[in-house]
Amino acid sequence: MAVLGGSIARRYAKALFGLGIAEGTYDRFGQELDDLARMYEGSADLRSALENPVIKPSEKLAILRVMLPRVAPSPAVQRFALLLLQRGRIPLLRGIARAYRELADTRAGQVRATITSAAPLGSADLDRVRGALEKRTGRKVIVETKVDPDLIGGIVARVGDLVLDGSVRSQLEEMRRRLLN
Repeated sequence: MAVLGGSIARRYAKALFGLGIAEGTYDRFGQELDDLARMYEGSADLRSALENPVIKPSEKLAILRVMLPRVAPSPAVQRFALLLLQRGRIPLLRGIARAYRELADTRAGQVRATITSAAPLGSADLDRVRGALEKRTGRKVIVETKVDPDLIGGIVARVGDLVLDGSVRSQLEEMRRRLLN
C-alpha cells in the first residue's frame, strides 16, 4: 500500500508541478504545498475532521475552504487541495509535497541531504561535508542537520537512497560482527 500511495502521490505532484511550470510559479506552489502539508500534519483535529467518514463532504469542503487562503493563497493550489479532499486523497498530502519538492529540486539541479551527527556540527565542518557530497553527487546539496547522540561520534549522510555512514556506532557494530564470526 505504501508503494501504491507513493505512486499516486507522485502522479498528483507531477500534475501540480506541470501547472506550476506552465504558469512560472512552481517555486511558490511548492512552498504553499509544503505549508499546507505541515498544517495538515500538525493538526490532529484537522486530520480527524477531513478524514472522518461521518462528517459530510460539504462540511469538509467548508472547513478546508476557510483554512486554505491563510496557507495557500494561490487559486491553483487551493483548487488542488479541494480536489484531493473530494477524491479522498487528502491523507497523501505529505507524500505529494515530498514528491513535488523532489521534482522542483531535480529541475533546479539540486538534491537534499540529511546529515546526522552525534553533536551539532560547526559551519566549517558542515561546509566540508556539503562540499564532499556535492562532489560525489555532481549537484548542489541542500543540507538538513540532525543530532543523534547514539551515533557516539562521526556522521551519517543520507542523500536520496545513498547512505554514507561514518558513525562510531556503525564502526563498533561492524567490529563486533567480525569478532563474533
